[in-house]
Amino acid sequence: MEPQLMHRVADAVATVVIRQPAKRNVMTAAMWRALPPLLDALAGDPAVRVLVLTGEGGTFCAGADISTLQGSAQEAQRLAVSAEEALAAFPKPTLAAVRGHCVGGGAQLAAACDLRFAEEGALFGVTPAKLGIVYPASSTRRLVSLVGPATAKYLLFSGELVDAGRALRTGLVDEVLPEGELGKRVAEFTRILASRSQLTQAAAKEFAGGRTDRDAHWAEQARGSGDTAEGVAAFLERRQPCFTWSVSTSG
Repeated sequence: MEPQLMHRVADAVATVVIRQPAKRNVMTAAMWRALPPLLDALAGDPAVRVLVLTGEGGTFCAGADISTLQGSAQEAQRLAVSAEEALAAFPKPTLAAVRGHCVGGGAQLAAACDLRFAEEGALFGVTPAKLGIVYPASSTRRLVSLVGPATAKYLLFSGELVDAGRALRTGLVDEVLPEGELGKRVAEFTRILASRSQLTQAAAKEFAGGRTDRDAHWAEQARGSGDTAEGVAAFLERRQPCFTWSVSTSG
């Protein structure tokens, strides 16, 4: 089966699937290259309100294909960072749905998502120390922002795998589900996300990411969106709101 990224869009949710099950869904150079343009297309699709990243079968992603490091480790890392940054910059909510191994480049991708839900039995590891690789500064800062300096150092210094329970306690994941329940919970939660105001979500994503120069932009967007009036009216009328502001059409 050829390694590839698959995707589908249904009920306002785009699901991107990492597929190379023969090698625990490791990412090839071609897959790293394919992710940014795929994300660009999905970001511009008004039918997409939420993105889920997952792996085929019982594994999320066991990292980069190590054979790609035999040529130029620097080029392989550049491709991974480019994909990671494209995922982090995706303007709509993103969620990593993790089963099995989430290691190396897989952990890099999961950390770039806004949220991470894991199934019991999942294992997480940040493993550059096993290969003598300097983990990128941007990836290190992102990891520290999730789990704090002490846990980031534990993961980076040792390369050891941690289970889903420890990942939950340290903030690496947001929810842990019993075996067989992850898909149901992800579907339920993404329905919630898709029903909320994209305006609120997009502004919150930027502010949480550290942007400090866009307050006026978002105030202007709020004034022209109609979302606040709709949200208040729906609350008073005890109905579901119909928000119309969209990342894809906001310009």
